[in-house]
Parts: sequence; C-alpha cells; structure tokens
Amino acid sequence: MSGLLLPAQGLLFDNDGVLVDSEPSVVRSWSRWAVDSGLDPAEVLAAVPGRRAADTVAVFVKPEDVERSTALITRYELEDVAGTLAVPGVVDLIAQLDDVPWAVVTSGVRELATARLWAAGVPVPEVVVTAEDVVSGKPHPEPYLTGASRLGVPPGEVIVLEDSPSGISAGLAAGATVLGIGRTALASDAPAVVQDLTGARWTGDGLLLPDAALLRRP
Repeated sequence: MSGLLLPAQGLLFDNDGVLVDSEPSVVRSWSRWAVDSGLDPAEVLAAVPGRRAADTVAVFVKPEDVERSTALITRYELEDVAGTLAVPGVVDLIAQLDDVPWAVVTSGVRELATARLWAAGVPVPEVVVTAEDVVSGKPHPEPYLTGASRLGVPPGEVIVLEDSPSGISAGLAAGATVLGIGRTALASDAPAVVQDLTGARWTGDGLLLPDAALLRRP
C-alpha cells in the first residue's frame, strides 16, 4: 500500500492551522492588541501559537489585568473571523467521518472556535474541547485526554492532528498517535508530518495519508 496508514479509532483535531487557516486574522488581532497594550507585536506573536489566549496574555500583563486583556483580544479576534478558510483537504476528510468519533480540541475559547469553523464552512462536531473546559492548557496533556474521554476512545487509540510544537507535545504526553500538520510541525517531535490534509482518507481502520502530502515519515 502506498502512503502512510496511521491506525486509530478516532480523531482529535486542533482548530487553528489544522482545520482552519486563521493566521492572517491572528496576526492582525494580536498585533492590534500588542500596540494597544504598548507591547512589541513581534514578541507577542511569537508567544501565541498553541497557547490559550489567557496564558499568552499572562506573559505580558499584570495578573490583575489578565481577565480584562483576555476579553479584549477575544473581541478583536471575533471581529476578524470573516476571511477564515478551511485548510486544504479538511472538508473532504470531514465528509468521510459520519460514523467516526472525532472532536475539535483547541486552545481558543468556544465562541471564537465555533465562529471560525462556521466562517470556513467546516462542520462543528458534537464534541468541542476549548479553553474553558480545562484547568491546564497545551502543552499539558489535559486537553487531549479530555477530548479522548468525551469521545469514549482510549487516548492510545486516537490520532491528534496538530500544527504547533506546544500542541504536538500535548498530544504525545497524552499517549496519542500524533500527526503534525504543516512545516512548523517539522520543528517538533511529531513522528509523521504532512503539508496539509489533501488526499487524506479514512479507511475504517485509521487515517491513510498520501505520499505526496508527507513531509516526514516515522
């Protein structure tokens, strides 16, 4: 068989960079927040990937200002969801998952995660684990352990699809099979990395990835 088959009983997708391409919105929104907060946008943007907004905000503001500042960046991001697009291959893959347990596990808040999915034309699954649902965000394994639990699938039987090193670390720590998405994932410990989900196919036994998409194999 050509390609790479990753055996699994379920799928746990990160949202931004995996299901939806929200990077232009993220850059605009966080740059706006940084300027409003008297901070260097480049420094702030470097701290954003794979983290909950509140965790990023806490790096830069006083503890008593975290709640207010988090509400502000959330508002900025919600105001800028209209141009969000689906990552290549996502819509075709999701259409194959009618009888497959799958969930979204994101560091974003619920309102923003669902708004981006709707804007991109990606179905919102029954199970969505967001920043509000966990005590510890990625790279802690809690988000992915929570997602697997809510699907009723053992963590070792799911594939975590992630683009950020922080999220990949969370998936690996949860004991899942981890598939890196995009070139950023090459800087992580993900054993397999694809450019995107173009041509990915659910076989009934797992996820089959075409050779053309593979950037790294186990």
